[in-house]
Amino acid sequence: MKKNAFIAAFLIGIGGLSAQTLSSVWVPDLGNGKYKNPIINADYSDPDVCRVGDDYYMTSSSFNCIPALQILHSNDLVNWTIIGAAAERLKPEADFSKPQHGNGVWAPSIRYHEGEFYVCYGDPDRGIYMIKTKDPAGHWDEPILLFPATGLIDPCPFWDEDGRAYVAHGYAGSRAGVKSIIGMFEMTPDGTAVIGSDHVVYDGHRENETIEGAKMYKRNGYYYIFSPAGGVATGWQVVLRAENPWGPYEARTVMAQGSTSINGPHQGAWVDTPDGKEDWFIHFQDKGAYGRVVHLQPMQWLDNDWPVIGVDKDGDGCGEPVLTYTKPNVGKSYPKATPSESDEFDDVNLGLQWQWHGNPNALWYFCDAAASTLRLFSNYTEGMKSLYDVPNLLLQKFPAEEFTATAKVAFFPRVNKDKVMTGERAGMVIMGLDYAVLALDSRDDGIYLVQADCKKAEKGGVEKENASVRLEDNALYLKITVKQIGTKNPTKKEHYKCVCSFAYSLDGKKFTPFGTPFIAKEGQWIGAKVGLFCTRTWESNDSGWLDVDWFRIARN
Repeated sequence: MKKNAFIAAFLIGIGGLSAQTLSSVWVPDLGNGKYKNPIINADYSDPDVCRVGDDYYMTSSSFNCIPALQILHSNDLVNWTIIGAAAERLKPEADFSKPQHGNGVWAPSIRYHEGEFYVCYGDPDRGIYMIKTKDPAGHWDEPILLFPATGLIDPCPFWDEDGRAYVAHGYAGSRAGVKSIIGMFEMTPDGTAVIGSDHVVYDGHRENETIEGAKMYKRNGYYYIFSPAGGVATGWQVVLRAENPWGPYEARTVMAQGSTSINGPHQGAWVDTPDGKEDWFIHFQDKGAYGRVVHLQPMQWLDNDWPVIGVDKDGDGCGEPVLTYTKPNVGKSYPKATPSESDEFDDVNLGLQWQWHGNPNALWYFCDAAASTLRLFSNYTEGMKSLYDVPNLLLQKFPAEEFTATAKVAFFPRVNKDKVMTGERAGMVIMGLDYAVLALDSRDDGIYLVQADCKKAEKGGVEKENASVRLEDNALYLKITVKQIGTKNPTKKEHYKCVCSFAYSLDGKKFTPFGTPFIAKEGQWIGAKVGLFCTRTWESNDSGWLDVDWFRIARN
């Protein structure tokens, strides 16, 4: 096919290690037996991981991004790929047909019990859901609303040795009216119904403000709840311990930022190696516009049955995160791997890295594998003030601090009675609380290339056009370059800022800078995203479209 030369060259450039192409912008495996953090330099916030034999499975918060609950797989905790999603759609359908910024899926957990995988997540406005499957890379059952409630978040199921099952969770102060506490309820062992009522098992108001994100385990007769405290960007990792699942729990801080540049290191998963000889902890770091990226820390159990995460330099029982470290000893060596980024659109399905801002509609797009092209049909969104209100944004996470996203596109606005209709627009977008576009726009006198941005989009901000030029052709190459600005060794998330610049080309070789540089901003609880869109301002019985030949992430 027309892209074989590109793919072959790309595989040769990375050593041809596997059919899964490696990222050209961030590979955590250093190739010398060590790794660097982040192990995933993208916004997989609130990660949780379970091990089944030699396989590790991860999921994370997806909020209003759909498919929700992306599932990742690894054999060594360093090299990860996306293998699917637990929820193709979110319910209620009527609500999630429109963007629900910051709502939806909060801090899930993934567990394996008696031949089935369970993903449990909290929707702060509806309650705690449970989803099951026997194949984490395949189809998942429909979500069951296990505990209808407002303000219950960050749940984790736990099956005890006596056959009883529990769910530990946090509370969203914005909905529950109180936070900084950990709750628990009992459930049926099949995860379909609640037994009894919800109980508070730990109050963190005095020592561990904003404690949440509960992950429950058992070891040597003790029940443990691993919970972050202190806030997303500024917090630390707490472990609670008790001899009874209902408590009383004592608390200890087991990892904090210390003297490192890794702010807010917390919220994640304890896992061990297949032989049980090594313990590891996966957590996030909040990096502002880049979102919450995923780190891997060594972990050890002390003789007093308390864990220490990271490196405990002063022996006080509280570790600091590492930037580089020896890879987990899982018994064998595995190829380098990274989550998907570029898409050649050679398949009948979109790449697993893509997510929409609402439940997808079949009429939004067509993956034409025969033509090796993605076709995005223009869509009308009633009441749209800006792209912030549009559900048919096809987006993916920022993959690193610095990268270039390039797309080869052709725009075909609708023609009615031999006249091109105005009001259709399509192209590339950087989306967050502020956003910017590099787009093709149908106007009375032809197709224009437009660069525009919208500040405070979440508050109803209006787009500002920074540049426009009339095109002689409907096909061209669009490029957005992302560069980190400010402090290179930050201690606060505000220092993680990046500037996006825009360019276009008629031949794919010589690019012309265009428009005004844009400072990216995070979304509601998520990092900024990059991707594609195709919209129109009118209702009709047909639409125009944007053909996307390919979308590629590359090094600057």
